[in-house]
Amino acid sequence: MEERSKLVAGGNLLQAHAWKGMLEACGIGVELRGEALLGGIGELPVDLQDVELWVAESQYEAARAQLETLNSESPKWQCVKCHEMNEGNFELCWHCSAERSEQLS
Repeated sequence: MEERSKLVAGGNLLQAHAWKGMLEACGIGVELRGEALLGGIGELPVDLQDVELWVAESQYEAARAQLETLNSESPKWQCVKCHEMNEGNFELCWHCSAERSEQLS
């Protein structure tokens, strides 16, 4: 079996499934990891609460290019809770799953 690489991680399950569907429609095989752990939010450590998209290493660049086509003109924002920078189209912090803050960069 071919090695897989983590393409993206975040706490938004709906967005992760949308990205997975888009990539699979482009012929890119995607594995979604961590969705069953989201029920433990508040009980599990923050680093275990991420939903991750994994792809075969040979398809990594094609998958990354497809996700880049989704970049919006929204400004990046910094999480008030963990101070991580997030893309403008993220509604939850990709690092700690906190809701989007009003602190824009």
